[in-house]
Amino acid sequence: MQTREFDLCTATYGTARRHPYDIVLLPWGATEPHNLHLPYLTDCILSHDIAVDAARRAFEEHGVRCMVMPPVTMGSQNPGQRDLCFCIHSRYDTQRAILTDIVASLHHQGFRRLVIVNGHGGNNFKNMLRDLSTTYPDFFIACGEWFKMAPAADYFDQPGDHADEIETSVMMHYHPELVSLNEAGPGEGHGFKIDALRQGKVWMPRNWSYASPADTGIGNPSLSTAEKGRRFAAAVAAGYAGFLCQFAHVEQQQELYE
Repeated sequence: MQTREFDLCTATYGTARRHPYDIVLLPWGATEPHNLHLPYLTDCILSHDIAVDAARRAFEEHGVRCMVMPPVTMGSQNPGQRDLCFCIHSRYDTQRAILTDIVASLHHQGFRRLVIVNGHGGNNFKNMLRDLSTTYPDFFIACGEWFKMAPAADYFDQPGDHADEIETSVMMHYHPELVSLNEAGPGEGHGFKIDALRQGKVWMPRNWSYASPADTGIGNPSLSTAEKGRRFAAAVAAGYAGFLCQFAHVEQQQELYE
């Protein structure tokens, strides 16, 4: 089956207009350094590739047809990250405007289900979705971080936070030509000293200049392998496919509740 049936990056209008699509998937990442060995667009690439795999599985296993939009590259960054060359920080208002325009266009075209496949931990869409639900009450919009769709501890020896064994392994699975593991730094991160901040009871943005001063990574990528990435990506795509099957059949808000 051709990928372009599920991937707007390669789809033609001739292909897209022939099929009724149940759900639209929107990969969302960031433009930022990923240690010294992964591309700036790692979050975009991985969220897109996971979404395409999920769309393929949803159709093959459940008959649910999804279209994957091109990934959004505009991510929210922590203090200190914007100091790094070519790292782009997008304000909340910028991200909200992008999402609003996408939702308005899709709603106008008759689509009623959207899933944001987030690849960047700094992005937060919850308040945006609350606002959009008042404007488009008949549009079901869900979001989640792809790397939380399966338990990372079951697949990796030392899962970390950023440009770690998880992202590196999955990138090695999808695009080994884009990974220079021999150039990677150790990804030694520094957490907060204050207990409540370290434990997540109180939150404030990390300053990346202090959280990861050497190579921008948090988490050791040295144990990464393509096989680990393949197994984890398959589990994540399967998790999404199962969700998409259920999500596609929701017609009314009350159907979401027990």
